[in-house]
Amino acid sequence: MRRHEIPDVVIRRLPIYARTLRALSESQVQSISSEELGERIGVTAAQIRRDLSFFGKFGKQGKGYHVATLESEIARILHLDRRWDVALVGYGHLGRAIARYPAFEQHAFQIAAVFARNPDQIGQEVGGVVVLPPECVASVVNELGIQIGIVAVPAESAQEVANALIAGGVRALLNYAPQVLKVPDDVWVREVDPTTALQSLTYYLDDEPARPTTIGRQHPPEAADDR
Repeated sequence: MRRHEIPDVVIRRLPIYARTLRALSESQVQSISSEELGERIGVTAAQIRRDLSFFGKFGKQGKGYHVATLESEIARILHLDRRWDVALVGYGHLGRAIARYPAFEQHAFQIAAVFARNPDQIGQEVGGVVVLPPECVASVVNELGIQIGIVAVPAESAQEVANALIAGGVRALLNYAPQVLKVPDDVWVREVDPTTALQSLTYYLDDEPARPTTIGRQHPPEAADDR
């Protein structure tokens, strides 16, 4: 099956499977059934089997999945069996946190280029990478062969930054800006917007939250009368 024929929601679940399998492997678990894996992740066993069937046959009837093998296979499917260079545009509070995020290195990603608009930040070094001005995004990304970009700029600058990254050859964007990006059909975008996520959560909350009956230690009524 060709890559674009597989539902995107399936691809979004694969990293969750891989993360769970990694934790199992670190706990010395060697095999697991689809039912047990589903319970850990919060999906049905049928869903796991259906998702994995897009890529081949991995389990054995009555024996389940070999944890380390399935983790390795999912890493291969996601192309995480190699190192991916990433271009980061934006070096404010968010950008600096992203640039120093240690989990990237642990999961096959490396910040290979950083760009900032603030003249005071240009020329600084982060993780061995020198911060560059935004006008050279396209040329540097093209020269380094970078295919992944992170947009960590204000909303009004996000589309311009995305255009520059795409012009340089980027085909996958992680967008932290609260702005919907318009991109060509062969470019993939993932939105990361905590505010929107919180707004979707408040739908499920009561209009008037229940107040706790006690806060900290409370004096009994008789003690209150003596003060």
